[in-house]
Order: sequence, then structure tokens, then C-alpha cells
Amino acid sequence: MSENIKVSVIGGGSWATAIVKMLCHNLDKVSWYMRNDNSIAHIKEHQHNPNYLSSAQLETDKLMLTSSINEAVEGADLVIFAIPSAFLSSELKNMTVPIKDKIVFSAIKGIEPNSGLIVGEYLHETYDVPFENIGVITGPCHAEEVAMERLSYLTLACQEEANAELLAKYLKSFFIRIKISDDIIGTEYAAMLKNIYAIAAGIAHGLGYGDNFQSVIMSNAIREMKRYIKKVHKMKRNINNSAYLGDLLVTGYSLFSRNRTFGNMIGKGYTVRAAKVEMTMVAEGYYATNSAYKINQRNGAKTPIIDAVYDILYNDKDARKVFKKLTTYLD
Repeated sequence: MSENIKVSVIGGGSWATAIVKMLCHNLDKVSWYMRNDNSIAHIKEHQHNPNYLSSAQLETDKLMLTSSINEAVEGADLVIFAIPSAFLSSELKNMTVPIKDKIVFSAIKGIEPNSGLIVGEYLHETYDVPFENIGVITGPCHAEEVAMERLSYLTLACQEEANAELLAKYLKSFFIRIKISDDIIGTEYAAMLKNIYAIAAGIAHGLGYGDNFQSVIMSNAIREMKRYIKKVHKMKRNINNSAYLGDLLVTGYSLFSRNRTFGNMIGKGYTVRAAKVEMTMVAEGYYATNSAYKINQRNGAKTPIIDAVYDILYNDKDARKVFKKLTTYLD
């Protein structure tokens, strides 16, 4: 495929906004779909997203903004999906333009809840996108630090390395560095699982556990992640690489982490409903916990942290009692 291709971003949240900012450093035009016409009008007038990552100045002369997902997808050669996983299927129901012949990258860190599939598998089974045309964008990278142009690292995982190299050319800049991986399934699961572990870290903090216990949670989480991913997709991978351990650490420790924030609220006594209402952004880990737990019922990996978070969020168990029991399983 020619390198002079058209790129479209689907989604209006913070991560979509960060990706658009990255792309505008290297492209003359970027197509951007968001369903809110008021947000589109605001961006055109004020050069920033009014609802997400509002500190990020956007090069509006390079943006082709639209509230029609079909308009955005139809003219694109490469499509980046950055919609919360819980809303992916309902959003894509409005899409009638085929994407099976396009390069598709997922920047979604979760599982499509209706099918129980990671996004790459969902796009393959539902929209006939060949696996060689599917890629994943993972961290460790917070959108807020992209807005501030702080040095950040991305991992692009793709079966077809040329596609990953192509997108890397459009995303990298003086503050964005890129690594390429062939572990598309493992990195996508890791991006989903780290949000659950960040909720666990947040719950621990909310309950009053200190830094010492936080380090134990993170140490056990990376080993649990390794066991989990090995069950779903066995291949040679270094779990200590940035796409796995690095992304886990930044999500578990950073004050920018919405999943850690969500967990902290639960630990402090908020109900799940109240915590969800209080937050202005989706905590992907809430939905991921349900999907990951159910998948593991089939696979049987040892996952005491996931099980504990599931009991708190979905079985309404007392967080303090659950974590007191969890401490006996960790080392």
C-alpha cells in the first residue's frame, strides 16, 4: 500500500484526542469522527476538545471533523478505533461502510462485552477484517502526558509488520517513541488486564494499605498476567517488556489512571454505581473484570487478584474483608 494514505480516528474521548494530536504532527489531514456535534463545533472554534483532554491544543486546519461514522470510515485507508469497549458494538451498528479491506488498529483497552472477544477478534469475526490487517496500539502511555508533550512510549502490535511500521511513522515525534511487536493477542489482553490490576491497586489505597503492599500487588499482578495470557495465547514473550509490565506500572501507580481512581473510590466506601456516576470518564477495568473473570472460568489460570476485584464489583462483597483474604494469597 502507498504510504500516502488517509487515516481516520473513531472516538471522541481522551485517548482518541491524544492520538489525533500525535497524528497531526506528521499528517496534513486527519479524519476524526465523534458523535457530538456540539463538541465538533467547539473544537473548530477553540482548538481543543471541550470534554476530554482540554489542555491539548489541536491543529484544526488539519482536521476533517464529522459526526458521521460512515463518512469518516469510507474515505480512510487506515482506521483507528478509540471507543470504550462497552460501547463499541452499539457505535459500530451505525457503520454500514465495509472495513474488511482497510488497515484497522484498535486503541481500545478492553473486551467487547457482548461477545467476550478482544477487539481484534471481534473485528475479525463481525466485520471480516483479516488478522493481517488488524493491529493494536498499547502503552505505557497516558493521554494526559501526550497533551503535555512529555516523553511517552507506544507499542504497536501487528501480524503484518509493514502496517505497524507505517502507523509508527505517523505517530512518532520528539515526544513519542514507538516499539513494534508481533504479539497482537498478548498485548491486547495485557492492555485489558492491567486496568483490572489498577482497580485493585486503587482499592488497596482506598482501604488504607501503604506503598509496601502496593508493590506486592504489582509484583503479583505481573505474574498473574503472565499466567493468564499464557492460557489464552501461548507464545514466547518477555512479560517484563514495556507493553506488559510498563503499562501495568503506569496504570497502577499514576494519578492520571482512571481505573486506579475508580478503585480508590470503591476502597473508600463508594458503591459501584456511585463511583461510576462520579467519574467523568469510563473506567475500562470495570467492564474488563467481568469479561476476564468469565474467560478464565474456561481457562483456569490462578488469578486471585482478578477474583478479588470481581467479588467486590460484581458480587457486592465487602472490600475490606476480600482484601484481608487476598493478602494471604500474595507473596
